[in-house]
Amino acid sequence: MRVFLTGASGFIGSRILTELLATGHQVLGLARSDSSAQKISAAGADVYRGTLDAPETLVKAVEHVDAVIHTAFDHDFHHFAENCQKDRRVIHAIGQALKGSERPFIITSGTGMGDEGDTAVAREDQFKPANTNPRVASENEGNALLAEGINIRVVRLPQVHDTTRQGLVTLYIQQAIEKGTVACVDEGANRWSAAHVTDVARLYRLVLEQGERGQRYHAVAEEGVPFRDIAEVVAHKLDLPLMLLSSAEAEAHFGWFTLFATMNLRASSEWTRQQLDWHPTGPSLIEDLQNMDYASLLSSSASVKA
Repeated sequence: MRVFLTGASGFIGSRILTELLATGHQVLGLARSDSSAQKISAAGADVYRGTLDAPETLVKAVEHVDAVIHTAFDHDFHHFAENCQKDRRVIHAIGQALKGSERPFIITSGTGMGDEGDTAVAREDQFKPANTNPRVASENEGNALLAEGINIRVVRLPQVHDTTRQGLVTLYIQQAIEKGTVACVDEGANRWSAAHVTDVARLYRLVLEQGERGQRYHAVAEEGVPFRDIAEVVAHKLDLPLMLLSSAEAEAHFGWFTLFATMNLRASSEWTRQQLDWHPTGPSLIEDLQNMDYASLLSSSASVKA
């Protein structure tokens, strides 16, 4: 298939691009900048110029492709709610361009959307439209498009990692360096699901090839890594003290990151594995955290402060 891939030069999207090309698909990759365009072209894909800030610039790309995979997202979490609404508008624009066809449109969400509040583990068959997490906007728009006949499929992401990036954990590490201490709330009993980026890329490809209209798939290799385990590795590697906070103290320390630091993001992928014969094989989150280059993080932080 010829696939329009947003986020094609990004952390996850670049791996999806490689996975698609290696398995015989063609890719038209979205690029906002010259540097992104060069990366996409060098990987062997065609380039399409556009931006999430102007969803109308993406519509023409849909005309000559067999499917769309949407992974691009503005990861400025200081404006998380606003960026979730931006994502909703992009999904709407692409969905309208796909009207009248059976072409798959794979959108991206988070595993937290599978927690309806009545279970400790998020599942693929669960979705609460009134979820308080702003990311719900993406799936609500997907549901609206599904009702209009669009072939929507959803991939929900956990903390996606390798030895350079680890989803929200990357932001957590950056904040720890800035504050000079590593903290967790209420003994760090909350858990975060995780998966290696190469396993996630393979799942997107399987959803493209074998997925079904209206289904949600969880890209989860580890159901729930204890936050305390994450904090202990980071504290050891950064040689910083580990501080345990009460819920009342969290806001003062974490600020905007409090929403995430206190979340329980356990998620199952049992159904996804059964449906798509997906078997994650990559390193664990803790393994990647143990093997990353903290020295470069500390030096780059020091140069910024200087």
